[in-house]
Amino acid sequence: MALPWLESARVWGYDTVEPRNANQAPTRLAVLFCGNGFHAGEWWASGDGANMELGKVLEPLRDLTDRMLFISGLYNEEALKGNIHSSQTGNLLSGAPIASGGDIRSGASFDQVVAQSLGNTTKIPSLVLGCEKSNPAVHKNYSMLYSSHISWASPTAPTPLELYPALAFDRLFKDSASQADKSVLDTVLASAHDLRRNISVNDQRKLDEYLDSVRHVERRIDDAGTRGELQGWKPTLRESNMPRPSEGIPQDISEHMRLMCDILVLAFQTDTTRIATLKLNNDHSALRFPHLGVDYITHHLLSHSDTPDWLKVNQFFVEQLAYIAKRLDATQEGEHTALDNSMLMFCSSMLTGQHDATQLPVVLLGQGGGKIQTGRTLDYSQSPNRQMCRLYLSMMDKMGVHRDRFGDADEPLSEV
Repeated sequence: MALPWLESARVWGYDTVEPRNANQAPTRLAVLFCGNGFHAGEWWASGDGANMELGKVLEPLRDLTDRMLFISGLYNEEALKGNIHSSQTGNLLSGAPIASGGDIRSGASFDQVVAQSLGNTTKIPSLVLGCEKSNPAVHKNYSMLYSSHISWASPTAPTPLELYPALAFDRLFKDSASQADKSVLDTVLASAHDLRRNISVNDQRKLDEYLDSVRHVERRIDDAGTRGELQGWKPTLRESNMPRPSEGIPQDISEHMRLMCDILVLAFQTDTTRIATLKLNNDHSALRFPHLGVDYITHHLLSHSDTPDWLKVNQFFVEQLAYIAKRLDATQEGEHTALDNSMLMFCSSMLTGQHDATQLPVVLLGQGGGKIQTGRTLDYSQSPNRQMCRLYLSMMDKMGVHRDRFGDADEPLSEV
C-alpha cells in the first residue's frame, strides 16, 4: 500500500503500474505450451492482414489471422547449451542459465514476475494449469522437472502445477479469503503501527488522516456492492457458467485439455486472475492420442519424424489455442472483447522435434488492450538481437510491469 509523502521518511522511489481508467477492462496474459516442437515443413506464416497465409500446423487459426501476430527467429541462447528437452524447457520463460547434474536451478519466469507485481489485485495471483504429470527423473544429466514446468516462482521452485480440473475449478470459486478479499487496511495494519512509532507527530497525524480516508472509501465501495451498483469495470461473469468438473484426471486427453481451456477462460471472465499458464503437455511427452487414431506411439517419439500423424497431433494442440481465443472473443467488454484485452502466447521449447532451438515457434493472439497491432508476421532471424526475452520485456510492459532487463535482454521488441 502506497503512503503519502512524509517529512520524516526518506523516499527513494518505488515501482508502480500504469494507471487504468475505472471503466476499462484489465489486460490479461496467458501462455500455452506444447512440448517437442512442430512439423518441420508446416510451421510458418507469411503476409499480413487478409492476405496472410498459414502452414498446415496453424490451419485451426485461419479465422483468427486478423487477431494474430506470428513471430519467427527469436531464440534462447542458454537453451542451446544442453541441447536436450529439459535444458531447452526449464528456462523457456526466463532465459536464465540452468543447473545440470540433477540439480534444480533456473530463473523466475516472466509470468511470475508479472504475478508478483499485479497478483494482489485479484483473488488468485496466477493460474498454473497442466495436462500431464511432472516427471522427477534425470535425463542426460538434467532434471526432467525442467521439461515438466514452464512457470517458475523462483530459481529453485517451479510454480505448483494444477492437473485436476475439479481442483482448479474450486480454486476459482471456493469462498476462502485471500489477500485481495481483505480490507487493504486490515492487511497492512501491523506495518502501519510499526511505521507510526518511527515518524514525527505531524507525520503521525497525516498518516492517521490518510488511513481514515482509505477506510472511508472502502466502506463506500462495500455499500455500493451491497446495493448492487456497478462502480467502474466489473467481471463479465459473477458466477460460473459451467458445471464443476468431475473428480480426478480425465482419461481422455481431449476432454482434459478442453476442461483446462474452459477454466482458463472462466478465470479471465470472472477476473479471478489476469495471469495464466497452460502446459498442454511435457517436453519429452508420453501422451498418446487415441481419439485422433494415433495410439501406437508417444508424442515424444512421434515428434522425431514429420508424418501425417504428427501434423494431425500438432493441429490438435493448436485447436486448443483457437478454442480459448474464440471463447474470449465471444465475451464482450464494452466496445471490445476479452480477446482484444488479452495476450495469448502459444509456444514450444524447440521449432521441430529434432531439438532445433536455434529459433523458437511463437504465435500471439489478442491485442493486449489495444497495445498490439495484430494481423502481421515478424521475422527476427536476421536480427543481431533476437533474444526471446525481448518479447517478454514487451509483454510485461503491456501489463504495466516495467523492467530495464530480463534474462539476457535489456530492451523490448519495439515492433510488438
